[in-house]
Amino acid sequence: QTTRALLKEFPKIRKVDFTINKPNAPIKLPFGNVAVSVSREWHKAYLSIGSNIGDKEGYLNQAVDMLYDDENCKVGAISKFIQTKPYGPVEQDDFLNGCVEIETLYSPQELLKAVNAIEAAANRTREIHWGPRTLDLDILFYDDLILDTPDLHIPHADMANREFVLQPLSDIAGNFRHPVINETVNALLAALKKQSK
Repeated sequence: QTTRALLKEFPKIRKVDFTINKPNAPIKLPFGNVAVSVSREWHKAYLSIGSNIGDKEGYLNQAVDMLYDDENCKVGAISKFIQTKPYGPVEQDDFLNGCVEIETLYSPQELLKAVNAIEAAANRTREIHWGPRTLDLDILFYDDLILDTPDLHIPHADMANREFVLQPLSDIAGNFRHPVINETVNALLAALKKQSK
């Protein structure tokens, strides 16, 4: 908590490495010293936001407001919201989509929990895969991290084939380079548009 408090209090500090030494720790084994180290820093992440039920723009603005209110996040650029056709086989209403740049003290898993909490606040349900939803938030990029776990894939899987992600993302991070494909967001968007002609 001390490291997070320092980073929040002093915005120009980007990273804190903190070590506590306990030379006389109550451990019943021979030892020279016991130490605990913590490293915390601000990470840049890009999130996609979308809605196709009810007050779509209201839900997207609610998501951005909740990110603003989260003391472990700093909201940077916000894309224009665009109307897009649904992706996938389920017939449903058009989406309103956008992207948000944040800086965060959360780890990727902590950020996923925060994103899921924002979706839950908008009564998001997951009854139909690729089905309609009040609010959908996805972590697209987290620094240059490549992560593949059962519940979290960074960069977001298949984003290079989704114009509704790339178009708003290009508004705020067109020169960001995909760490797996090694192409910028603008290049991925141009290639996708050329392919769909």
